[in-house]
Amino acid sequence: MLTIKLPSSRCLYYARPQIAENRFGAEGITYWGLGAARKFQKLETYGGKLVENITQAIARDILAEALVRLEKAGYHVVMHVHYEVICDEQPSFGSLDEVVSLMCVVPTWAQGLPLNAEGFEADFYKKD
Repeated sequence: MLTIKLPSSRCLYYARPQIAENRFGAEGITYWGLGAARKFQKLETYGGKLVENITQAIARDILAEALVRLEKAGYHVVMHVHYEVICDEQPSFGSLDEVVSLMCVVPTWAQGLPLNAEGFEADFYKKD
């Protein structure tokens, strides 16, 4: 098992990793995982893709902590899409500034990481 420990202490796992011949005839990294057809199969990867997976996993961990903070503050998170959080609130509850402030709290495991957020209020969902 190839294990990558993230700054949050969560781990990414790659089952049965090997250095093997890839589709280009060169040595590459392979592991077993779910393929496009949702079947367990041997997959290829490379350094850049592993870095992308790490980056996205860290972003997920930051967002997960922000979702918990929002819910503890009384916000009703009805969905999130990638980096967007959608709350459904009465006009008398909370503020956009408070949501942005809660989203920008840097986790203890990421001290020094510059975080920023922005948002808007609308009566219906729309892409920014």
